[in-house]
Amino acid sequence: MSPRQGLDRGALLDAAIQIVDSDGFEALTLAALAKRLDVRSPSLYNHISGLPGLRQELALMSVQQLGLAVNEATADRTGDEAIQAIAAAYIGFVRQHPGLYEASYHAPDLNEPQLAACKTALLDMLLHTLQPYPLTEAQALHAVRGLRSLCHGFASIEAQGGFGMDFSPDDSLRLTVSAFLHGLRHLSEDI
Repeated sequence: MSPRQGLDRGALLDAAIQIVDSDGFEALTLAALAKRLDVRSPSLYNHISGLPGLRQELALMSVQQLGLAVNEATADRTGDEAIQAIAAAYIGFVRQHPGLYEASYHAPDLNEPQLAACKTALLDMLLHTLQPYPLTEAQALHAVRGLRSLCHGFASIEAQGGFGMDFSPDDSLRLTVSAFLHGLRHLSEDI
């Protein structure tokens, strides 16, 4: 069976991203994707290897796109300015692509080589950004976990409507990251 005219892998992936971003990650089924693309479900198999393959691909795209956003945000920035830019880019990515972001946590194979390489590249980028701080290698790894937890938690609370008070979430993020950075600068004093 030949692929439908006008339907290609890129269009299929774009439609899948639209579904997960608008309706949530769990809303992505082959039936929902086929309906969005106005094709029959079997036609999708000309471009993907089923729902697990599609989810794996979305996870990879998520990590790649988050990495690009972080990389662009840190260009020509160092120290506190770079860390603030990372947090803003991270939250901005989740705001723009909440379902695609969620896909990164639901890959059928979290150890797939290409996905693992993208995660390692993102980790290396974050570690590089932390070099100006007086951190040991272990402290830097803990700091990456902390920053990632801060960003993930902030994005998750925001996505669930948890910031209902009349304060700017962006101001809250900057203040929270500033407190995190203050802790990084004084971490070696606490040992």
